[in-house]
Amino acid sequence: MLTAFARAFKTPDLRKKLLFTLGIIVLYRLGAHVPVPGVNYKNVQICVDQAQTGGLFGLVNLFSGGALLQITIFALGIMPYITASIILQLLTVVIPRLEALKKEGQSGTAKITQYTRYLTVALAVLQGTGLVATARNGAIFQGCPVASQIVPDKSIFVTITMVITMTAGTAAVMWLGELVTDRGIGNGMSILMFISIAAGFPGALWAIKKSGELADGWIEFGIVILVGFAMVGLVVFVEQAQRRIPVQYAKRMIGRKSYGGTSTYIPLKVNQAGVIPVIFASSLLYIPMLIVQFSGGGANSSWGTWIQANFVDGKPIYIATYFLLIVFFAFFYVAISFNPEEVADNMKKYGGFIPGIRAGRPTAEYLSYVLNRITWPGSLYLGLIALVPTMALAGFGANQDFPFGGTSILIIVGVGLETVKQIESQLQQRNYEGFLR
Repeated sequence: MLTAFARAFKTPDLRKKLLFTLGIIVLYRLGAHVPVPGVNYKNVQICVDQAQTGGLFGLVNLFSGGALLQITIFALGIMPYITASIILQLLTVVIPRLEALKKEGQSGTAKITQYTRYLTVALAVLQGTGLVATARNGAIFQGCPVASQIVPDKSIFVTITMVITMTAGTAAVMWLGELVTDRGIGNGMSILMFISIAAGFPGALWAIKKSGELADGWIEFGIVILVGFAMVGLVVFVEQAQRRIPVQYAKRMIGRKSYGGTSTYIPLKVNQAGVIPVIFASSLLYIPMLIVQFSGGGANSSWGTWIQANFVDGKPIYIATYFLLIVFFAFFYVAISFNPEEVADNMKKYGGFIPGIRAGRPTAEYLSYVLNRITWPGSLYLGLIALVPTMALAGFGANQDFPFGGTSILIIVGVGLETVKQIESQLQQRNYEGFLR
């Protein structure tokens, strides 16, 4: 692999892409440490040292590389863009106009991308306003004595300035990601998400070592490393697993030439939904706690007390609800992202058929049957992977930033595999050996 990296850097155009990507990464990490105007940086550091955040705040902080709790210009990170992309993808199934744009090819995709940018800015304004309001009343850091002094000046001008700065930071992150996609290596947004999550690994691992008691913490440190390697191996195995449905294309005579007659396959991944069900479930589970925090008297009522007692990490009701939501969203997202009837119609249009299955409706029913069968193990796998941080909290008292959590491992392994494949393909185009031998 080191030899392949050396050869990649010896190729002028590939070296330029790699260095450009590294430069964007450095710029992104630099922006994640620049505080927003109007924030008392000293009080923020005091609260960060004793922060216990989970739910949606923990998820956004994970995707921002820790910039959310530091309340920096890149505090929102790429979360607004991810949310906007998911919303547009869901609306494409519902709104005929968007579905027609999707079928128009490159021009339609460019239009949908433009809509995603507009929606990202709108969501950044909303999320930035919510974050500033939460920081002003101290709700972002529960139990911190100086949480209410994070934003000393609570005037309207300072609040608007903070929201505009965070929105501009989100737009800059979106622009940096698109630059990496156009001129660098890999998908820009995925690379920035990868870097954000990986940036928190060293600190989280060292915190586990310092809090350990066996052999000065090295035993716990080693156990976490072993668990991490086991999880990475499991995720790589399942992410690469696919059910290949054979497809045969009949020969067609057009003029004097014969076309078709080839054999191919439809690759249906075991985890067809990716990490999106975990994000959906995490966001939805945090809504009850959010309602309690902003309802004023809700925290003192019977329903508010019940939510605060049961909808927290480690509680049986929270674990069961989280697991069931992940399974539900896995089936839901697969159902809207893969249309068996459309695939069957396209196959029939070009003379393709599955051996032993009639073209048309029987093919769609067969694809739907196979997809439901393989989605069950995929959804159960997602649920088990996502519950690893909860089991770690119960097992040996890890903190909320447990490094080998389900969401972080899924994203890091997925993005890492795709990026390596892109470098591999570019090396092979130049007649060089790739990473895999």
